[in-house]
Amino acid sequence: MLAIQNTLVSLDLLERYFVCDLNACKGACCVKGDAGAPLTDEEINLLEDIIDDILPYLDEEGKAMIAKKGVFEIDVDGDKGTSLLENGRCAYALVDQHGMVSCGIEKAHNEGNVDFKKPISCHLYPVRITEYESYDAVNYNKWSICKPACDCGAKLDVPLFKFLKEALTRKYGDAWYEELEMIDQLRRKKDQ
Repeated sequence: MLAIQNTLVSLDLLERYFVCDLNACKGACCVKGDAGAPLTDEEINLLEDIIDDILPYLDEEGKAMIAKKGVFEIDVDGDKGTSLLENGRCAYALVDQHGMVSCGIEKAHNEGNVDFKKPISCHLYPVRITEYESYDAVNYNKWSICKPACDCGAKLDVPLFKFLKEALTRKYGDAWYEELEMIDQLRRKKDQ
């Protein structure tokens, strides 16, 4: 583990390789699993404020589930996350005719209709953050559906933290990311 500011960071972020391979997985992380994407209270409030701008980007199933459950639901562990359809797909996820999954929130953002890109937990995936009283634990969440992403990252020589630069910077800031990058450079020099 690495201590950076108020975080403990798993070495997996430096040692694992990762680049999403949507052609292989089709965005399975948005349709599989037993709970929705974790949401902060701030994100829930934001989603409630902008839901009318996001709804045009969702399919009928997603719209119906959000109308029924709201912009979030509480899972069996008592955690707040995106609402899920009966089949486990995120209510904000869209599936095209080829089985490729995309995010309605991100689509609305990319078209300039909302300032919110997507929940930070989605942006950071496969990294998961566990918040404690005095620090955050920043860990890699290994999941078999991401094996193609690990293979792609290894082939392209892209460490996980570099793949997630935008998301990690969004969460912790430029100085935090630069410190992580410096630690990686020092580690690599030491290994040479």
